[in-house]
Amino acid sequence: MPGTYNFEDFLLKISTPFYLLLIGLEIFLTYRQTSHDHSARPSYSFRDSVTNAVLMLCNGGIDLLFRAVYVTVLLWFYNLALFAPIQNPFAYWLLLFLLEDLAFYTLHYVDHHCRLFWAVHVTHHSSEHFNLTTGFRSSVFQPLYRFIYFIPLAILGFEPADIIVMYSLTQIYGIIVHTEYVKKLGWLEYLLVTPSHHRVHHASNVQYLDKNMGMCLIIWDRIFGTFQEEMAEVPPRYGLTKPMQPENVVQTVFHEWKEIGRDFRQPVDLPTKLKYLLKAPGWSHDGSRETSKDLQSRL
Repeated sequence: MPGTYNFEDFLLKISTPFYLLLIGLEIFLTYRQTSHDHSARPSYSFRDSVTNAVLMLCNGGIDLLFRAVYVTVLLWFYNLALFAPIQNPFAYWLLLFLLEDLAFYTLHYVDHHCRLFWAVHVTHHSSEHFNLTTGFRSSVFQPLYRFIYFIPLAILGFEPADIIVMYSLTQIYGIIVHTEYVKKLGWLEYLLVTPSHHRVHHASNVQYLDKNMGMCLIIWDRIFGTFQEEMAEVPPRYGLTKPMQPENVVQTVFHEWKEIGRDFRQPVDLPTKLKYLLKAPGWSHDGSRETSKDLQSRL
């Protein structure tokens, strides 16, 4: 695994100045826009960007501390692999990319449709701004379970080091689609997750809820029915359907867990309590709340 760490260090060294350059350009464009149009809502706020950076550091710290565990698990399953590694390097890396992107789509879908995991992932959606730093607004505790979705790749004969490298590579793309300054990209909209697609994903408009789950490829959303095009008549409204109060790092990370705790204290039986944990966000035993599918059906 030392080669993996070296390559990840190399990716960090080349991606960091790349991110800083793009963020600086985006801040300049934001400043220019708001100076010409005082009614325009700024894409950046200092407090929001600092929160994004803190959440990124928390996520990265947990990932490093937990790495020995998930690498060991992946290696154990790799030793039970059903197939020998593909010898053709082009075919190997292409197939790994496709399968890992599908694995991430599955992870992302579950994060949105099971409240237990939504309580982790909600941090990434909690900002009312949408800019490149939003891509760093990490789901803090996701490293504790994300690797589970990559176990099938190890069983299929992909080396754990390569799985980790591929995830790091695709994450770079997953961050740079967090921008309002790139409009629709023509035929690429049919293949890739574009900034337009990801604006939809981060929007709290009813039409856009739980759509466009892919990391790099939009084909999974088109295949599995979770695709939604950005509509000119429905400009994205970012943040959560229920605004978070107060806005601070601790509240950002733990507010949904607090809500789950309140639901567990209701005078209902244990199976009902577990449904509050495992069913979709918005589910309630008495129908007093609505899930995203309920809202979209009513719309």
